[in-house]
Amino acid sequence: MKNYISFLNDYYSEYEKNINPDWLFDSLEQAKNKILEVQKLDGKLIFFGNGASSSISSHAALDFTKQAKVKSSTFHDPSYITAISNDLGYENWIKETLKIYGNQEDLVFFISVSGESPNILLGADFAKENNIDFITFTGKKPNNSLKKKGNINFWVDSEAYNIVEGIHMIWITTLVDMIIGKSVYRVDGK
Repeated sequence: MKNYISFLNDYYSEYEKNINPDWLFDSLEQAKNKILEVQKLDGKLIFFGNGASSSISSHAALDFTKQAKVKSSTFHDPSYITAISNDLGYENWIKETLKIYGNQEDLVFFISVSGESPNILLGADFAKENNIDFITFTGKKPNNSLKKKGNINFWVDSEAYNIVEGIHMIWITTLVDMIIGKSVYRVDGK
């Protein structure tokens, strides 16, 4: 068994390897421009994820709305998800939500480490069929199903859930700061 220093060196080496791939700056710029276009059209950002990715979604919707002043939402309230899932199936709750709330001037963020979650994939199919642009955040396999569907894709080359989710959070908050135009700012609105 590795000692903790060896483990930590390996662990943080995987972050270092994945945090700044050669395609990242171009993809961040594309995403930023798309977000600004959505804002100009008075659209909104909609975030979806399962488990920890739903927490990332909530954090992202909050920061884009409060800090970057871009209308954003997520639909991860347990009573909402369980009501839709109970009646229409868990795999359909995201698609059904987009039927009600999604518009062509919106931008959807689908966050899934595996890129294989049925509810996320059905939501992405609905978005594609209805000309709603979306950005994907995935990990694990480079040819995962969600990444194949996306307009703009962010992929972490790792099998480790916490590393993939940590990097997703960094990239998404980087987008917030790119919209604001700086990384240090007051959060109290003054």
